[in-house]
Amino acid sequence: MSSKSGANGKKASTKLPGKVQRLIKPHPHSGEPEKAQIEVEGADHLYRELRVPNKLIDADGNTVKLEAGTEVEVKIEAEAEDAVTSS
Repeated sequence: MSSKSGANGKKASTKLPGKVQRLIKPHPHSGEPEKAQIEVEGADHLYRELRVPNKLIDADGNTVKLEAGTEVEVKIEAEAEDAVTSS
């Protein structure tokens, strides 16, 4: 994922509230990371669950994990020139 922004340095974005529903442990010896299943409020019923690696970096650079029940924000971002004006 590129971190470059458009010519004006701005991106189009939205934030949706969510909640960690459960933690999914990987199969032993699979090498897969633990996943956090997040239910995104406002998403269509069949598409409201996201599963993401349960590994975040805090403001001090420490690796941290989410817990079940944690309230989160899901941010969707696109380059401004890739977004079209809606009416």
